[in-house]
Amino acid sequence: MASEAPETNNLTFARAVYSWRLWWRESVIGTVDQQAVIERRRAECTMSARYMFMTAMSGGIAILGLLLSSPAVVIGAMLLSPLMDPIIGLGFALATGDYKWLRQSAVSLAWGTLMAVGLCALIVFLSPIQTVTSEIAARTSPNLFDLLVALFSALAGAYAMIRGRENTIVGVAIATALMPPLAVIGFGLATWNWTVFSGALLLYVTNLLTIALTAWGMARLYGFRSSLSERQSQFQNFMVVAVFVALSIPLAFSLRQIAWEANSERQVRSVLIDTFDDVSRLDEVNINWDTRPITIDATVMTPTNRENAEAQAARVLTRQLGQDVDLRINQYLVGTGSAAAEQAQLSAARASQEAAAAERVADLTSRLAIVAGVKEDELLIDRERRRAVVKARELDGATMAAYADLENRIGATAPDWRIELIPPAKALPVIAFVDSEPADAGAAAIGLIAWAGRRVGAPIILTGPVADAETAAALLRAEGLENVTVEAGRGPNIIASWGDIAR
Repeated sequence: MASEAPETNNLTFARAVYSWRLWWRESVIGTVDQQAVIERRRAECTMSARYMFMTAMSGGIAILGLLLSSPAVVIGAMLLSPLMDPIIGLGFALATGDYKWLRQSAVSLAWGTLMAVGLCALIVFLSPIQTVTSEIAARTSPNLFDLLVALFSALAGAYAMIRGRENTIVGVAIATALMPPLAVIGFGLATWNWTVFSGALLLYVTNLLTIALTAWGMARLYGFRSSLSERQSQFQNFMVVAVFVALSIPLAFSLRQIAWEANSERQVRSVLIDTFDDVSRLDEVNINWDTRPITIDATVMTPTNRENAEAQAARVLTRQLGQDVDLRINQYLVGTGSAAAEQAQLSAARASQEAAAAERVADLTSRLAIVAGVKEDELLIDRERRRAVVKARELDGATMAAYADLENRIGATAPDWRIELIPPAKALPVIAFVDSEPADAGAAAIGLIAWAGRRVGAPIILTGPVADAETAAALLRAEGLENVTVEAGRGPNIIASWGDIAR
């Protein structure tokens, strides 16, 4: 009797599963006109004049909204974007094994993507405004939440298309935001900002693959059949899961970093508040997490000036954050009178601070333009991240070391800014070796070559004795240069030269 109970339970469970599958096949899958859905989806994936025109208009509106930091304009661009159709088409074509349809969707998506990126880059290149706004910055650090947003949006979009409720796609377009990342890619391309370009590209690829693969899953769930064999289908399933896992790993690390920064910002504010008395006010805190040490610029309104506040708070923050901190506290003396008078003092102090900051940026811009031999409007000034990038013109008689020295001199006058002077591809120094190790001059040359390689972004070729060249290549890779190749040559020293330069 005891042995019969498990068998009865297993039989009951099997019947329940069979009943559910029967209900799903007859009451859900049976109500879907698969042929009509496929025909509609196939028609929407065709590359047409309307598709290209709407993509271009959506991209133009998106980049203008991003430059103006206007969420309303950006949302308008999302509503116009037709990119969702070929991406969903990729998923349905993959589910049905229709590779002609898959190729058609991929071609439409590729041309639409190139159209949007190219137009946005052209608009930014011609625009006098090339500042990284908050709307642009928000699309350069994708994380796991972005993948989940794309996942839920794709589920809603695929369901709406399968069930014939395509009006829902408007809300999906807003949530998924396919066009703004493309516009930011164009911005990064026009301004030669690799951080912006790569971050936005990762966000776009994340949205694209997540939507396409989710559409594939929904289509398979609703019974859209494939001509693939069972073994091919299993391999396809494995590849889909692998892609999701591959996307999740870097996005999870990014989310972890964002969470750490948010928690650290709370710690910074708490320490700064505790450093002063109760009548003082913490007005503004700007933190640059990309620098080493971390740069913190704070403004405090206080009735009495507190000496050694920076040193005291910096020690506490270094211990709590586990990283070195460069803290600057601007203390503005305010009275303790009426609330209206105090507010007026606060406003005046804030206006004075903003004017001083604007004056410092203008001075830095002017000096950088003079040093690089360019016009001021050719500089990229990111005030939020305190980063200035300028592509220097070729100066008569200037060596690569001279350009590095110019960058260091400008950086010394603005320690709270990250200055990047991109030199022309001048001749690189020779790396001297003694007894299979770089000489002092050779070590200095390696440092200069590493700096030049990071700025120019071109491959480095090392020619000379292979063993010494490999040693020099390893040292350059440790400095962050990945594209370094070694060629055999004669002579005791290593000759460094540029590879193909695509600038």
